[in-house]
Amino acid sequence: MYYDFFGFREPPFSIAPDPRYLYLSDRHKEALAHLMYGVQGQGGFIVITGEVGTGKTTVCRCFLENAPEHVDIALILNPRLSARELLSAVCDELEIAHAPEASIKVLVDAINADLLKAHAAGRHKVLIIDEAQNLSADVLEQLRLLTNLETAEKKLLQIVLLGQPELQDILALPELRQLNQRVTARYHLDAIDKAELPAYLQYRVSVAGLRGDLFTPAAIRKLYAASQGVPRLINLISDRALLGAYAEGDHQITPLHIKRAAKEVSGGLKQRVGKRNRFGDNVSHLWLVVASALIAIMGTLWVLDIPQNGELAEREDEPSVSGVIERVVAATTEDEENASEAQKPNESPRVDETEFVPEQHGLSTQDSYVELFDIWGQIYHPEVAPYPCQHAQNVGLECLQREGARRTLEFLDRPAILNLRIAPGQETQVVLQTLQGSNAILKTAEGPVTVGFRQIEPYWFGEFRVLWRAPDYKRADGIFSDKQGQTLWISSKMMELADRYAGNAQEADRIKRLAVADQVRWYQKLRGLTVDGIPGAMTIIQIHNDLGADVPRLVAELPAGNS
Repeated sequence: MYYDFFGFREPPFSIAPDPRYLYLSDRHKEALAHLMYGVQGQGGFIVITGEVGTGKTTVCRCFLENAPEHVDIALILNPRLSARELLSAVCDELEIAHAPEASIKVLVDAINADLLKAHAAGRHKVLIIDEAQNLSADVLEQLRLLTNLETAEKKLLQIVLLGQPELQDILALPELRQLNQRVTARYHLDAIDKAELPAYLQYRVSVAGLRGDLFTPAAIRKLYAASQGVPRLINLISDRALLGAYAEGDHQITPLHIKRAAKEVSGGLKQRVGKRNRFGDNVSHLWLVVASALIAIMGTLWVLDIPQNGELAEREDEPSVSGVIERVVAATTEDEENASEAQKPNESPRVDETEFVPEQHGLSTQDSYVELFDIWGQIYHPEVAPYPCQHAQNVGLECLQREGARRTLEFLDRPAILNLRIAPGQETQVVLQTLQGSNAILKTAEGPVTVGFRQIEPYWFGEFRVLWRAPDYKRADGIFSDKQGQTLWISSKMMELADRYAGNAQEADRIKRLAVADQVRWYQKLRGLTVDGIPGAMTIIQIHNDLGADVPRLVAELPAGNS
């Protein structure tokens, strides 16, 4: 769908509880810390509550991936069970053998025996129940009885309850006072703050493989108003806004995209979140200005002489009511248009911009490679070496062919050959040498030509090719010289990157002690790449980018005042 259009590897705003996409706000960090506290063997209950969609399940998934090795976890996702069914589910999760129709006593005895056996082996058991607000009082009381088993030092079972805010009301019931007294830690997970929303959005799109600002500042403000910071709503609205922008061919999300997406997500119902205009979303502040002007005008005219026929007197030196309204509307509309223009990112002066004509600026495949090699300081003769990618290997370069969007090009940051479709069955290529804001500088046989990138987009369906510098451990024929050479090169680069991006000396030292494949995984996760531990083309290109390799770059910085 829209993934390739924007340059994503996967959907960035899926509502699946993928721990990779967990943005650790201060509140999420505290919630995770409470869960990590639970594996220390203190026993009792830990209660994490939060409104629908605030990320409780995702925090839980993150905890599961980071739990210590000595911890065994039973996770119950559907707690609408009787006491016997819940105990049977716990046995299933902990791999405790039991008869299908075993009684509560038999199940409790089996669980107790397993807890004692685990304690003797130095292991710790944790039971996590999601959607715990659906537990009945009888089932909660049975859970309390499970925590009675203990040694002189600690209880043998830790129970974590994740639920909506009403879980706290349930635990406050008189009949559950004994359980409530055994809650050793409580935490309520709030929504994301308005100030954190830009970082949240940027984090998710970067994990999905995209760098750069996708949402305009005005769109982010609109998104917060529509979602009130609830992560699930943020994700639903953002996903629908991306689809809408894709359908319109827009590479950036604007307030209009958010407004339409929020309406579709809500099913067309009015959202009772945030401060809303009593006149509705379809009435802009423009008409409030007009209404205020009318009131002022009518108040002034009230004290003037009004002819007997009821028509308002108009003088040559005084504006009419309709004239005032027209001026107010025109001025306000102009202000809004100016503000909208000011919000457009990456705009640069369109100095000497040429009208883009594909037939005029396009090149054949061989000629486009001639120009691309020239950017890299290499001479390419197609008649001598008809296969450009083989020639690239002979001069220490590699070819990469992909599909994506402008942001994919910016992420790679290498001059590119764009494949254009100018008619059914008719294609041509242009060599994109530089991106500078909204301008694209094309390299042609006659010299550089500056055109607006939006002029190219109707003909470009995402296919492009780039050259990139091969790592030093590759031979001229493109084969690894030896495994040791590859390992030494990658390891040295990872150590340099650890010093730059680890955050502190202790973390850098930890990364340097990792195996090379784990170091690569750390870096790939840092840069939003596919985390596979393999230093492929995308990983090597980003290593060169981060370490400032002396190679041709695609993205040029805008002049001061145009950023």
